[in-house]
Amino acid sequence: MKIFDIIAAVLLVVGGLNWGLWGAFEFDLVAALLGGNTVFLAKAVYLLVGLAAIYQAAALPAIQKRWNVKPAMA
Repeated sequence: MKIFDIIAAVLLVVGGLNWGLWGAFEFDLVAALLGGNTVFLAKAVYLLVGLAAIYQAAALPAIQKRWNVKPAMA
């Protein structure tokens, strides 16, 4: 499962950078690299980023336990 955690984290970084570029410059890096935002491969990347976010949100307690990290108390 650790490999899924790493893949999800990488996809979330890609998504975060893409949103940051869009917010700052209205530039979609995924679309630019893959030939447009309606291309199947670009849609697949967007879908994988979304699935990674759902995975990370749902699995956060298990990930913290697996990585032996205690949640910080606010």
